[in-house]
Amino acid sequence: MTDTSLQSQIDQAVALLKQGQTIAYPTEAVFGLGCDPFDKQAVENLFHVKQRPMEKGVILVAASIEQIQDYVELSGAPWQSKVEKSWPGPVTWVLPLKQAMPDWVTGGRDTVAIRVSDHPVVQALCVAFGAPIVSTSANISSFEPARSCVEVKQSFADEVFCIDAPLGGLAQPTQIWDARTQTQLR
Repeated sequence: MTDTSLQSQIDQAVALLKQGQTIAYPTEAVFGLGCDPFDKQAVENLFHVKQRPMEKGVILVAASIEQIQDYVELSGAPWQSKVEKSWPGPVTWVLPLKQAMPDWVTGGRDTVAIRVSDHPVVQALCVAFGAPIVSTSANISSFEPARSCVEVKQSFADEVFCIDAPLGGLAQPTQIWDARTQTQLR
């Protein structure tokens, strides 16, 4: 695949995100489903496609710390150094909120799970979108996550647009850590 066709796919995905659609894209280990986290109808559609209850909340993925710094307690927090050393990279952190976020993102908690990814497609997607996006595994709940656009299409037919690019080098989905307790959740 040429860089031009990848950029074209990213541009198309961003246009769909702005229209409230669900997209699929490669992450560090599996394909993710994404949408605009602040568009309730988009998140409801993603949960419908995934056949997952909305109460669980979602992980957000961003291109930079700057994209998330207004939302979470990081600057000056006891966990700041550890979190920043792991980003950009394949570590998701559950961080306390600095300002309220919709319950459909947080699952009603006072925290949000967020990752500043170093995957080039995720980076380009979030930069072009100008904000974090939802990142949940591309699968019907309880089934194995997709590891290619072919598998995404098998699960979701034409319900989601898939950016056809390579996964990162991880064999398992990213680790999830709780910043306050410094415990690994996954």
